[in-house]
Order: sequence, then C-alpha cells, then structure tokens
Amino acid sequence: MMKAIPIFVMFLAITLARPAYAAGNKNYKTNYPLACSELWNGVKAALANPDNYKDVVSDDEKMSAEYNVKHSIHWSVTGAINQGKNRVSLLPLNATTCQMNVMSMFSGFSHNDQGDFKKRVDEALAKLKTAPTPEAVKPEEPAKAPAN
Repeated sequence: MMKAIPIFVMFLAITLARPAYAAGNKNYKTNYPLACSELWNGVKAALANPDNYKDVVSDDEKMSAEYNVKHSIHWSVTGAINQGKNRVSLLPLNATTCQMNVMSMFSGFSHNDQGDFKKRVDEALAKLKTAPTPEAVKPEEPAKAPAN
C-alpha cells in the first residue's frame, strides 16, 4: 500500500501539469492580401504599444519578432504556469499575399493572445492606411500681413 501512494501522487501531478503545457505553443496562420513589407509595418506598430507588449525583440530582415504579452492577471493555473514568449513571422506567398504566422503561448478562457494580436495588427494597418504620406502634407502658408 505504501508504494501505491507515491505512484498515485506522481500520476496525479503528471495529469494536472500536462494540460498546462499542452495549452501553449499553438501556431496560427492568417493570409493578408498585402506585400509582407506593408504587413510588417502593421506588426511593428502593434508591438510598439507598451500597454500590450513587453520584451519585444524583432528582426526587420527576417520579418519576425518575439514578445511577451502584458496580462494584468491570470485567471487559471494554466495561464500562470504557461507564460512565455509569443512569436510572429511573415512569409511571402507571392508579391501581393503575405502569411502571418503567430505562435501563441496561451489562448483560452481568460486570454486570447493570438486573436488580440491579430486584431491589433489589423487596427494598426487601418491607421497606417489613413495616415497622410509625407508627400501629401503641405507646408502651411505664412500668414499675410494686413494691408494698411
């Protein structure tokens, strides 16, 4: 009977720990009808927000980045145990289509890291499209002096 207790405890520990590790490292792929250079600008803009991301390490040449998501609180043991770096990389499918690959450490009940990241990239791309280009910004004309 004494030998059965350690085996049971070990089995219980493995059973409880396994879902925590299985929840992470999922790869999500999204195709965009854009050149990768344009999509990369949106990715960098999204990752530049210090309220959402920290410890960002990016490689412009490879169009890839590693980052940590800022979570205020983890509602599950899985989320608390399974913290780690997320990764994003871009893969050109052709001249006008780019695939964004996101390896997310955690998505679940309380957090959806991949979905939140995609939404933020989409928002950043929309802002970049509506921002005036440097050529479109005209210098202001100097104020005319009143005629006497």
